[in-house]
Amino acid sequence: QVQLVESGGGLVQAGDSLRLSCAASGRPLSKAMGWFRQAPGKEREFVAGISWSALSTDYADSVKGRFTISRDNAKNTVYLQMNSLKPEDTAVYNCAARNVNYVVRGWYEYDYWGQGTQVTVSS
Repeated sequence: QVQLVESGGGLVQAGDSLRLSCAASGRPLSKAMGWFRQAPGKEREFVAGISWSALSTDYADSVKGRFTISRDNAKNTVYLQMNSLKPEDTAVYNCAARNVNYVVRGWYEYDYWGQGTQVTVSS
């Protein structure tokens, strides 16, 4: 089993930056990871994904150029650096892990989930 714990969320102003972390316990994260978010009244959406080697990454169009996903496999941790935050980035952010090393956008293809961390961006 894999347990995922997110941290780093908070209340910031538009234009600010935040870095989210996702720490894994249990067996090592040797597969693809992803970040998702869900705003009130909206469906969960893919934000970014990364393969184990970090050679493959993918971003939603809405965050491309502003967010960067990375990972430190020695620390069993995945990060999401979020710059130039906008009010529309306000959501609960969850990290997720797959049992295979292939980045995909469908949330239903991820096997393990964290509890989430709230990000609120004020205008």
